[in-house]
Amino acid sequence: MLLEPTDHIGGLSTGGLSHCDSNQMVRSTLMGLFHEWHARIVKDYTDRGREAPYNPAIKDQARWTFEPHVALRVTRAMLDEAGVKVLTDHDLQSVTKDGPRIVSLVTKRGAFTARVFIDGSYEGDLMAAAGVDWTIGREGRDDYGEPLAGRRYPKPGMAINGFDDAGRPLPLVTAQDRGDEAAGDANLMAYSFRLCLTTDPQNKVPMTAPTHYDPARFEIIRRYLEAGGDPNQIGFDLYGLPGRKVDGNNSIGRQFSIGLVGGGTEWHTATKAEREKIWEAHKQYTLEFIHFLVHDPSVPKPIRDKYASLGFCQDEFANSGHFPPALYVRESRRLRGLYVISQKDIMNEPEKDDPIAISSFPIDSHDCRRVAVKGGGVVNEGTIFPVRKGRGQGYAYHVPYRAVLPKPAQCSNLLVPVALSCTHVGMSSLRIEGTWMVIGQGAGVAAALAVKEGVAVRDVDYPRLRVRLLAQDAALDLPPAGE
Repeated sequence: MLLEPTDHIGGLSTGGLSHCDSNQMVRSTLMGLFHEWHARIVKDYTDRGREAPYNPAIKDQARWTFEPHVALRVTRAMLDEAGVKVLTDHDLQSVTKDGPRIVSLVTKRGAFTARVFIDGSYEGDLMAAAGVDWTIGREGRDDYGEPLAGRRYPKPGMAINGFDDAGRPLPLVTAQDRGDEAAGDANLMAYSFRLCLTTDPQNKVPMTAPTHYDPARFEIIRRYLEAGGDPNQIGFDLYGLPGRKVDGNNSIGRQFSIGLVGGGTEWHTATKAEREKIWEAHKQYTLEFIHFLVHDPSVPKPIRDKYASLGFCQDEFANSGHFPPALYVRESRRLRGLYVISQKDIMNEPEKDDPIAISSFPIDSHDCRRVAVKGGGVVNEGTIFPVRKGRGQGYAYHVPYRAVLPKPAQCSNLLVPVALSCTHVGMSSLRIEGTWMVIGQGAGVAAALAVKEGVAVRDVDYPRLRVRLLAQDAALDLPPAGE
């Protein structure tokens, strides 16, 4: 049984993230359900007489792109064929435990009992309700010996005044102190939406106008442009999709984009009503930012024209006004389980004795803060530009079974494949849907074995788990050095 808090199934994979990030990964290690899902997406196109958008059998670094409604159709079909009972609008309210064992959980629509539970949420809501250890934010550099941890300033500063005439920080500024660069904090990388847009007049829906547009909100961008800032540092990335569409994504490299820096800090502890407000705040910012790009005279005309040509897609997200239904929660709570994946596990010690998946996306964090210092300009902080091994790919490393397991004394029948046990630096690599698909398959097989053997998830026989995963075409052996 799959309990979904919203009315949308599939998270970002069906909610607008339509340029598969696996082009930056070692694709030969992404097998099992990940490969099947992509093969079925391509078959959906060819069965309808459409050109195959890519070839999943070729494990190169070509871009794999698809339309959201196709991804949703394939996902629903796979759930149906597997006999999964999907219940939407079931937000979690409470958990009942007997010692370390979850007995049942309660949503606003009823109680549900099971022998094993999997927390597949971006936020780790079930693990938090179950009382297991978790963390939020960023570690300091000394906590796990991570050179990439702490506060980071890789982007050039902007020589502008980040304060208004009364000395108050301008809108979109989130901090006034650079702080100790080696220290951690509670900040998270920016959340955003993955926009499905088109220039096709036959399919284009006019861009939704923002409510209560306030041009003063973007004064900081005007000052940047007036000071001679590069206009190309404003906007968002566009990836071509089938059907004359594009996937619009927050730009990790730009100074200003559709990521609402600082906007998701309270998301993990927010109630459902509070999350709806945060979601709406991100939508409002997105629409206002696009309106600014299209209409503000400070923006050069070629950029205004570029974004003015785009609209939403008539054949996508009809139930949500053609706006994406899923907020891109790039990171939230993280389990503190039996093993914590950190930078050394990615770059220096990739091999583990109990792998359930291989991850290989580059270490990659979007902005966490926008800092204005009196007399010191404005600077975006927190970016980790993609850390790659070579050939555009990240480091390949094992995801150990221990990293999805809470401490046994805290919970004995819960697996956490998404908000798994890692540092912020670790999550900056793990936070990709393709990775979560293969980790999720490992967690699902482990859950089934725990039920069948009548044991706690920690006591699942790993050799047997490995055999079962390999039988399902999972990849568990690291690629040879240099590949």
